[in-house]
This record gives sequence, C-alpha cells and structure tokens, in this order.
Amino acid sequence: MKKAIYTAFILSGTFMFSQEKSPDTVEGSATKEIQEVILKSQRKKQFADKAVYTFDREALEKARYAKDLLQTLPELQLDPVANTITSTKGGATLFLINGIEATDLQIRSVMPGDVVKVEYYDIPPARWATRADTVVNILTRSAETGYVFGADLSAAFNTGFVNGSAYANYTKGKNNLGFEYSINLRDYDDRRVSSIYDYRLNGKQYRSDENRTDHFGYTFQSIALRYTRMVPEDYAFQVKLNMDVFSRFSKGTGQSVFTMDSFSEQHSMFKNNGSDYVIPKLDLYYSKEIGDKDELSLNLVGSHYTTNTSETAKEWIMGSGLSVYDNDMVLKAKQTSIVGELAHTHDFVAGKLSSGYRFSVTSISNDLNNLAGYSRYSVNYLEQYIYSEFSGKIEKFTYRVGAGLTNIHNKSATNTFDEWSFTPKVVLGYQLKNNQNFRFTGSYSPVSPSSNVLSSNVVQLAPNIVQRGNPFLKSQQVFSNNLTYSFSNKYFDFNAALFYRYTDRVINQYYVQDEVSGGYALTYENGKYGQRYGMQLTGSYKPFGSNLLVLKAVITPTSETIRTGRDMVIKNNYLGNYFVLSSEYKSFSVQYQFNIPVYSLSGAFLNTNENQNNIFISYKHRNWTFSTGMYWIGMPSEYKTKSLPESLVDYRVHTQIMNNKSMFVLGLSYDFSKGKKTELQRKLNNETAPAATF
Repeated sequence: MKKAIYTAFILSGTFMFSQEKSPDTVEGSATKEIQEVILKSQRKKQFADKAVYTFDREALEKARYAKDLLQTLPELQLDPVANTITSTKGGATLFLINGIEATDLQIRSVMPGDVVKVEYYDIPPARWATRADTVVNILTRSAETGYVFGADLSAAFNTGFVNGSAYANYTKGKNNLGFEYSINLRDYDDRRVSSIYDYRLNGKQYRSDENRTDHFGYTFQSIALRYTRMVPEDYAFQVKLNMDVFSRFSKGTGQSVFTMDSFSEQHSMFKNNGSDYVIPKLDLYYSKEIGDKDELSLNLVGSHYTTNTSETAKEWIMGSGLSVYDNDMVLKAKQTSIVGELAHTHDFVAGKLSSGYRFSVTSISNDLNNLAGYSRYSVNYLEQYIYSEFSGKIEKFTYRVGAGLTNIHNKSATNTFDEWSFTPKVVLGYQLKNNQNFRFTGSYSPVSPSSNVLSSNVVQLAPNIVQRGNPFLKSQQVFSNNLTYSFSNKYFDFNAALFYRYTDRVINQYYVQDEVSGGYALTYENGKYGQRYGMQLTGSYKPFGSNLLVLKAVITPTSETIRTGRDMVIKNNYLGNYFVLSSEYKSFSVQYQFNIPVYSLSGAFLNTNENQNNIFISYKHRNWTFSTGMYWIGMPSEYKTKSLPESLVDYRVHTQIMNNKSMFVLGLSYDFSKGKKTELQRKLNNETAPAATF
C-alpha cells in the first residue's frame, strides 16, 4: 500500500502520466487526431483501434432503446441466457455511456433518438486494456431535464428460469438520480453428470465410473443508486452505491462402480456445495476541466464483505455402508478491496496524450476447515499500473503508441511474489479506401493468477483424487499480435484477422502424485510457455441492404500449444464457429442462433463451449414489447471435458441440464421516457476484485 501512495504522490506532482480524453458528445468533439466527421450517408467509419457506427431513421424508430441498436452491430450479439449484449468474438466486454461505465439497465435507459453514434473498440485504449477485450462507448446528445423508467420480466414455464429488472432516472437542472434493480434466478432439478477417473497407482489400475443427478441453482440480485452533479465545462461529481447479492447451491446424489484391477464394487455418494455473499460497493468519481485542453480525473472504489463457501461430499460402499471418503470444506473469506485511479488528459494539435496511474489492493482473511484440518491465514494482492499513450493521424495513417509499467505484488501465507513489468503497446492503421483498411496491434502485458488458483485449499474430487491451489505461482507474461483487414459496404461488414499470442510462464493445470493423500492431486504450475495462433473471420451480410435479413458469422480456425514445466508439449486444433440469422419487419423481429461446439485447451483438459440452438421472436407496440422464444431447441445444454493423453489421470465428464431442453420462455417489458437524461462524461471506470471462492 505504501508503494501505491508513494507512486500516486509522485504522479500527482508531475502530471507526466495522464488518461485519454475522448469527446463525449457531438458538441464536445473538437480534436482532429483520430476523431472523425460522421456524414449522414455513412453508417460505419473504421479507425486503427475502433469502428464508429451511426444509425438511420428507420433503425432508430424500430429500436426500443439503445440496447436494440447495439444488437445490430456486426460484432455484437444478444446473450440469450443472461439477456445481455456480448461480443461475437468472446472475451470480456465493457460498456460505456459518454465515457462512463454502464450496466445493461443504463443502456436500456437511453432512448434511440438520443444516440448520436457508437464507438466499438476491438483494441481497447490503455485505460481499459487490462479490464476488457472489447469496449463499446455510446455517445448521446446534450443532456436535458427529463425522466425515464421501465421494467421487464421473462420466465420459463416448466422450470426455474427468471430474468427480471427495473430502472428509473430523474434529471433536474445539474442533478441526476438513478436507480436500478435486476434479478437472475435459476433453479434446475435435473442436471445429469457422468464422469470417469481412470489411473494407475502403486502398481494397480483404478477406475471410478460415476453417474449422478443434481439439483442446483443460483440467485443473483443487483441494486444500484446513483447521484450525479455536473456543471458543464467545469466539473462533474458522482457517488454510486451498489449492492450485489448472490447465493448458489448444488445437491447431487448418485452411484458409481469402483474398480481396482479385476475387483469391483458398487458405491453410493452425495455431493453438496454452495456459497453466498453480499457485496456493498461505494464508487466516487470527480473530474475537473483545466482550461480548454486539460482535464484531471479521480476515481475511488471500495468494498468490504464476507463470502461463505461450503462443500460436503461423501462416498460409501453399498450394503456395508463403509466410508470411502468424507470431504467437508467450510471457507469464510473476509475481503476488503480498494481501487483508485488518477488521470490527466491533454489535447494537442497533432494528437492526444492519455495516461494515468491506477492501483488495486485486495486483502482476504480466510477462516478454513478442510481435509488438511483447520487454518486461518491472510493473503494480499496489490497491482499498480502506470501508463502513457499518444494517438494521432498522418494522412491515411492512424497510430496509437503507449508504454506502461505494471507491478504485481501477491503475498500469500506461504509465499510472496513481486515483479515490475514494462508493458508497451502499438496500434497502426492504414486506410486503403473509404471502406477498406489494414490494422496492426502488438502488446506485452502481465496477467496475475486469480485468488482461487493461488489458494492452498484442498477438496476431495473422487477416491484417491484431490484438488489443490498453488500459492507459489508467478504471473503470466503475454505477448500478443494481430493483423486485421476490414471491409464494409451496404451489404457486407467483414473483418479477417491473423493473430498470434505467446504466453511465457503460462499457468497450467495438471495432475501430480500427492504425497499427503497418497493419491493424485489436480493442481497448477507455471509451464514454460503457451501459444495460440490462427485466423478469425467475423462479419455480417445483408442481402437486401437492410435489417430485413441479416446473417452474422464468426469462424475461427485455431492452433494452440502448451509446453509444460516437465517439458511435455500439448497441442490442439479447433474450428471455432458461431452463427446468427435475424430479421426485422415493422414492429416484428426474429432471431435464430446456433453453433457447433468444439474442444479447446484448458490446462490438463479439453473443454467444449456451450451448445446453442435458440430462437426468439418479439413484437413492439408503443411502450410495450412482447417476446417469446425457445432455448436449446430439441436438445439440453451440455458440456464435455476430457483429459489429455499426457495426463496421469484419464478423466472424462459429460454434463447435461435436462431442464434446458426446448425451454419455452415468455417475456414482457415496458419502457417510458420524457425529455432527456443527464449522462456524466466520466473518464475513469474501475471495479474491485471478485469474490474469493474455491
């Protein structure tokens, strides 16, 4: 923490590091560099690090709110399960409204007519690069007094599936009040899990063939209150109170056939687990304009809460009742997180300087009972990030050059890891024609292991098999390169990208012989390196030049390799894919999504992505929207995992959620607005660390 305060003091005295400032409204756009003039006849303008979209009158009239406009972008899609917008390319997506981080409900609170343009960053600027793979910034018109509110509910008839939300915003003068509430509930009583552990131990061949049925579910609720005061061309202040409430459970029973060489016996079992937390968060933001070209911003986010996690698993011999294993794990983690950021922006005639300093501190006190007995220990994670970036344009060339320093300081009960890394980044773009360009990006950055990976916790998975974390892990070092060709016209919006990603000290999960338990342990190591390369083809096709019929597709042939710490080479090739067929006609819209699941590499395993085969239909009448749909048509949602040939344990698992099969859902929403909202032109957006679980 002393390092963080010291660095912040030096930074605030020199102002050498500052954060990028981007114009948030049409009236505020005066910088020449990467900023553009949007013509009414243009729908897309491509730059080195982003694409800028505008919308015609027909699209604005059909949309209920800004969220509907985002669905029309070639690179974005509607996640049918969470009812949120995600990137078709995968990864984390961050949404902003005029530069301020926005939730799904805030996006709904923006009326289509207020949207001027949308900036889609597939190469995020420095201030977001460590938090998201894609950034979407919605720019709106100047704020005026008004209010907006709405609510929606969608639910399945034959199983526990509910998505609900409500929001309201009221603006008067320079002040704005906002409220949000959302709930996602799942309660499934027919999840079927089949798994096999096959291994050789002490000269004998063991096999555990397990089948069980689970009743599982979760409830996630989010409540937010915001107050904003904004004095144009002077300062902006926002205080935001968040409360995230989460609980999950899983209760499973089943049988297994346990075999040792030629001897076999019937086992019964149950596996129960659950966790819960309530996270209160305070988010303070202040920005001050200094002259015409400078702005100083400060953001501070803090949270303090307790996460309760428990797991009970028992297996016994049928008939005799003799115990095979008895696993009880109870973890109570008290967690305090603080994130702070100081930034300064300056506009030059030739371009824009954007940099800053951010630190995040997470302290976790663990009270743990598990197979190893009782323990109480604390862990601390500190990450500092100092960055500076300049962007500009020279004729047909656009560029963004940045450099930074990242410090990762992880201190566990048994180990301390401290390292500073230089993190450069370069983005180059060249415009061939108005609708064609090439872009190149190269970057180098560290990635810290998550708290559960660093944990020293132990849980029983099967007879002779346990799982452990590894507190001695070092951070990964990621070197990434991409070369992208983009083409767009009235009918096509197409991107072809060659990518190469090299990870030094790659974190790899694998099985090792466990001296404590006498069996095998699934744990983590820093492998020598990992690499992924291939091509990603993304885009949309409109045969009629409108949204009457749209086909979106993502096709990603990929090759991936990991060289483990034991010098074994693991390889895998796959053809990633995703397709969306949609149509809009007057007040009706229909969308169909599907994919073909593929295996991708994840440590000691190959995992399939979630299968999709979904259709949705909606009808808009004034402020009301009626919707219906069917998820996983003719099939359950399913997930497969299998170990690699190099693994000491041959492990396979097949999970099917039968409640999801041909799941029929109805939905209803109401949205009303009068006037326009005040949207804070915020430049800093941070989040504290997630709950620590195992």
